[in-house]
Amino acid sequence: MATYVLVHAAAVDSWYWGPLSAELRDRGHDVVAPDLPCDDESAGLAEYADTVVEAIGGRTGLVVVAHSFGGFTGPLVCDRVPADLLVMLQAQIPAPGESPGEWWGNTGYGAAREEADRRRGVAGGTEEDTLSLILHDTPADLAAEFVAGHQRQQAPTPFGKPWPLASWPDVPTRFLLAADDRFFPAEFMRGIVAERLGFQPDEMPGDHCPMLGHPKELADRLEAYRTGL
Repeated sequence: MATYVLVHAAAVDSWYWGPLSAELRDRGHDVVAPDLPCDDESAGLAEYADTVVEAIGGRTGLVVVAHSFGGFTGPLVCDRVPADLLVMLQAQIPAPGESPGEWWGNTGYGAAREEADRRRGVAGGTEEDTLSLILHDTPADLAAEFVAGHQRQQAPTPFGKPWPLASWPDVPTRFLLAADDRFFPAEFMRGIVAERLGFQPDEMPGDHCPMLGHPKELADRLEAYRTGL
């Protein structure tokens, strides 16, 4: 039995891990999916990592799965607990000393998004709602529930301080890319993964939240990573 540790994104709670958690538990695994203190003005990345480590407790056989902004927290957790595997799921990849607020400019995200939007016929600067940009491949009932009840105010505190690790933690790392994501376009993410992690990502279908639209396939992918170690 493994313990899957699921680290959620900014401005949301852990609810969206529900379908994946059910898949993993059906396969006999434990799941830890804490709510991070994203609306706490006093909480930075250290406190986010504290929350996850406290939720893990004495569990072993850890597979840490970090999604989106959770990519800044997942490696910090792996630096503090004996994880067997870190899976970056459509996640932001931090560089040593880089603050989350700097990540966007340092990676060239703005220009990459503008080009990806242009290719799909969206004019530059057009504001898209969450359903169109983030959840377009998510079942409508789940997307509606997510938008109605599981978005949270995101405090700016974590974005202003440098990511504290001097190097990537000593843990086997995989990157799983959601190929249909409009928020973090696939071509942009492929380049960031190659540049910052030194390998090519794996890819699966899905928008920015594949844990809602494709939970079974995501569980299959995670299990293949785990058993392939």
